[in-house]
Amino acid sequence: MVKAAAALLTVALLALAAGAVAVGARTPNAADLEAELVCPVCETTLDQSNAPIAERMKAYIRARIAAGDSAQEIKDALVAEFGPGVLAKPPEGGFGLLAWALPLGALMVGAVAVGLLVRSWSRRRTSPTSEEPLDPALERRVDEELARFDA
Repeated sequence: MVKAAAALLTVALLALAAGAVAVGARTPNAADLEAELVCPVCETTLDQSNAPIAERMKAYIRARIAAGDSAQEIKDALVAEFGPGVLAKPPEGGFGLLAWALPLGALMVGAVAVGLLVRSWSRRRTSPTSEEPLDPALERRVDEELARFDA
């Protein structure tokens, strides 16, 4: 009974592993690739571009998918032909790292600058009490007016 359960568990694990490999090796989707690549003429993603070069790139992508190429192979071929500017997402290493780091750095510097400005503005406030005493005649007149409203 234990051996049968172990054999059944082994078969189930092998089936799950084969399914995971099949999902990882699925054929690329043309719409996904068109959203990840940029037209070299109008500098918008291929799915938004109607430029003639974009149409040729879309046809190339569909032909390569039909031939069985992977998404990475198709991207590599287009980068070899048009350069790295054809990728909508910059590379995550080397010089492309600046494209990821600069916006985050600018956001952090801006947040610090706003924090320092708020801090300096909050310290500049003057106290609401005035140091000059009121004129005795004015103080008497205010008291009379207030007494008239109380009556």
